[in-house]
Amino acid sequence: MLLDAKRSHLIIVDLQARLMPAIHEGETILRNVRILLEAAKRLGVPVTVTEQYPKGLGTTIPPVQEALPAQAVTLAKTTFSAARNPGIVERVSGLRGGGRSQLVICGTEAHICVLQSALEFKTSGLEVFVVADAVSSRSIHSVNAACARLLHAGCQWVTTEMVAFEWMGEAATEDFRALAPLFR
Repeated sequence: MLLDAKRSHLIIVDLQARLMPAIHEGETILRNVRILLEAAKRLGVPVTVTEQYPKGLGTTIPPVQEALPAQAVTLAKTTFSAARNPGIVERVSGLRGGGRSQLVICGTEAHICVLQSALEFKTSGLEVFVVADAVSSRSIHSVNAACARLLHAGCQWVTTEMVAFEWMGEAATEDFRALAPLFR
């Protein structure tokens, strides 16, 4: 199954000030999340940002905040799984009711909040795509374990380029011309 921009919803999980300095390959994760945000903005994909206990871990890092589309929604949570937070569930359900049944998930930490969110949203019947080069943890071993578990559960393990190019669908468009330089 391919991603479709008209059916997708991008969720950015917990890219927060006190957490990001400890994240394995954090700069690469940030770069790819910003590419996903540019593609989402250009192609009209709704964006939801989660923040795990922002009083303790800080808010979303400024480079992500600055790249968010105007309609993006940021929601705080204390549950590890975003699928257990009533506000986030309401947001996902509302978008799902409008035909957005594909969740594209990126962020941190792969083996905790990303994993739990992906598994529970998958169980609720959504198509879940976890962006391999836009998720990480403090340890690469945790990322590898999360990948194996997510694949076993039927989630799709994709890359930033896979997401953007599937959302675009073809090359002979203004969207492609605008986004292609991000991959050079």
